[in-house]
Amino acid sequence: MNVILLNDEIISKENASINIEDRGYQFGDGVYEVIRIYNGNFFELEGHYDRLKRSASEIHIDLPFDRATFQTKVNELRSTNNVENGHLYMQVSRGIAPRNHPFPAKSEPVLVAYTTEYATNDTPPPGRAMFTEDIRWLRCDIKSLNLLGNVLAKEESKKQGYDEAIFHRGETVTEGSSTNVFMVKDQTLYTHPANNYILDGITRRTILDAAKGAGITIVEEPFTKTQLLESDEVFISSTTQEVRPIIEVSGNTIGTGRMGDVTAILQKEFKKRLPNNK
Repeated sequence: MNVILLNDEIISKENASINIEDRGYQFGDGVYEVIRIYNGNFFELEGHYDRLKRSASEIHIDLPFDRATFQTKVNELRSTNNVENGHLYMQVSRGIAPRNHPFPAKSEPVLVAYTTEYATNDTPPPGRAMFTEDIRWLRCDIKSLNLLGNVLAKEESKKQGYDEAIFHRGETVTEGSSTNVFMVKDQTLYTHPANNYILDGITRRTILDAAKGAGITIVEEPFTKTQLLESDEVFISSTTQEVRPIIEVSGNTIGTGRMGDVTAILQKEFKKRLPNNK
């Protein structure tokens, strides 16, 4: 059955519609989350709710549901669609109002959520990335609907034959167009700190916890393009790609040109944390 969640109702996809004056449609005025489903269970559902609530709060939207209602509704949606492996996409806009840049005096947030299925839960194979200047806004910590900068970077990387675009501000590496970026040097794991320049990924948090558990030294501080190119290993992370090795960046081979030992350990440790996959 193919149904979606619209506000507090689960309805057929064919009967769903979005008002032309929805501010999410006209301004990108809203926030979103993507939540992975493994073996009929959501991965890090609490963490995704907390991040959605924080993003909404940062742009002055009050979520139209509490934690318990959120959990009940998304589980009902997953169950009704009978999704065992896939993901749930959810967005919350500020609501419907005549088009005007300032916030409307009164509007009700609009929630839309749907599920998709994956044919496999396999992690994508080692990939290649390219550098691109990060000219997006300075609140990348908000998971905003405004993704055009990310889309353009991803499209350019695709045209150039790469799998991902790695953003940098000047010489400092920030994140990928839809991922977080990590590098390994002398068995130490480096990643940009979770500030306004990057989105603090749920998968990123899980990887850092896994690294601590595995006794891997972690350094959360900015690093440069040169440092990344001279590193022993590079990998990216996201809800959909999990822990994916990057073996080439802008024509430069990373390390041995194969997945490194630390990345392999973190792939394995991440898999252990997935629902019903101990």
